[in-house]
Amino acid sequence: MLRYILAALGVVILAGAVIWFTVSPLTIFNTIVPKDSGSERVARISTGESERQGFDIYAPVDASAGDNLPVIVFFHGGGWRDGAHQHYAWAGRALAAQGVVAVMAGYRLTPEVEWPAFQEDGVAAVRGVRRAVAQYGGDPDRLFLAGHSAGAQIAALLALDENWLGEDRAAVAGWIGVSGPYDFLPLDSPRTIAAFSNADPLEATQPLVFAGEGDPPALLLHGSTDDTVNPRKSVDMAAKLEAAGVSVTHIVYDGVGHINIITALARWGRDSAPTLRDMAAFARDTR
Repeated sequence: MLRYILAALGVVILAGAVIWFTVSPLTIFNTIVPKDSGSERVARISTGESERQGFDIYAPVDASAGDNLPVIVFFHGGGWRDGAHQHYAWAGRALAAQGVVAVMAGYRLTPEVEWPAFQEDGVAAVRGVRRAVAQYGGDPDRLFLAGHSAGAQIAALLALDENWLGEDRAAVAGWIGVSGPYDFLPLDSPRTIAAFSNADPLEATQPLVFAGEGDPPALLLHGSTDDTVNPRKSVDMAAKLEAAGVSVTHIVYDGVGHINIITALARWGRDSAPTLRDMAAFARDTR
């Protein structure tokens, strides 16, 4: 059922009439999918002039300052070209209902910007979260950087390359990559070329280059039938982290593709994969 909703071209049937909208399937999905009870959006915070520079905080309804709940900071996917954090209420509410504080973080996209703007916006988001999250029940010293697809590349670089977060990296208790592209050289697709062709050196854009001893624990999730990001990317990242003595949990969901691994966070998609259970458990159990 879910794949048909996501494939829709913006058709909404309302009171017997068909109305066409020039909006993305994700916008429609965010509007119509049932949200988890027991959680709510508690803040919307800007970190720059663009509407994409900012984050939304979701918390359990009974959370309050001093609870010191683990915080998942999630960066959306979209090939560094599409997506918006404001359209992930379903994901934020789902994670917060599991007893964590969830942050849906945004970043500017191509063709407006190129790398390293995505990464710089990620740094601003993490630092903004650390300043704001305690009053909503989150622990600013227990962050889990997470992302799907392109967002996983951003989260992984923040977690693995100490040059980005500096002293704030000490607050990263772990990171979660969902269908992440951790090494993608040479650049061979229109999206990666548009995003990274002017990076110097190109290796600085590759999370796998920075994986090594002393990195925070990782949870790597991938679907076996992902035809957008090869599951081998998670295999290689897991192998390098393990060789360096880093704690890593690598899970491959059989028969799961690139999109339904993340829409499995939503109430309509949880029969596809246990993504929600695994992400929330990792954040709650990792110290």
